[in-house]
Amino acid sequence: KINLFKMKRRNFIKNSSLAGLTIAAASVASCNPFVKEKKEEVGKTPHTGGDDFVLNEITIDELQKKMQSGEYTSRSITQLYLDRIDAIDKKGPAINAVIEINADALSIADKMDSERKAGKIRGPLHGIPVLIKDNIDTGDSMMTTAGALALDGHKVTKDAFILKQLRESGAVLLGKTNLSEWANFRSTRSTSGWSSRGGQTTNPCGLDRNPD
Repeated sequence: KINLFKMKRRNFIKNSSLAGLTIAAASVASCNPFVKEKKEEVGKTPHTGGDDFVLNEITIDELQKKMQSGEYTSRSITQLYLDRIDAIDKKGPAINAVIEINADALSIADKMDSERKAGKIRGPLHGIPVLIKDNIDTGDSMMTTAGALALDGHKVTKDAFILKQLRESGAVLLGKTNLSEWANFRSTRSTSGWSSRGGQTTNPCGLDRNPD
């Protein structure tokens, strides 16, 4: 699985009703072996590729402090991760972990910034970008396909409960991640991280290794 930000389990359970949810991040390629091999392809600036990415290994608590101090906004953090997805996931080594970008991501971030300025903080996930798997319903412009071409174009009218909780907590939905098609319910010998809609996801720490 691709983890988002490092956060102590006890703090997550304490501060959020979303215990048990795996939150994925756009900073999917932070492992040195992979970065060393592909650094020239993905660029050397802190905002794109390489292990000097400005948000590498940052925690949710640290992001909250940076937004509180004014060093970052939810929009600037969201933009950094969108740029990261473009540089690492879609170009360069092409990790192929993100199956769809949320067209509303920046507008959601702007709303969270406006609420912060007004003194409203929803909780520890306020303004924090997250990714969810493509088998979780989102009542927006994105599809929910579980990675299957058979469901290409399928959209729903309301959020799954877990996503509703995320939105209410102030999280910014960046998009959806690829997965083993049908969450691997299609076969006992299916390929990990492959779907007919999204293709093969690769391991950011070793491109020739199992993505799981």
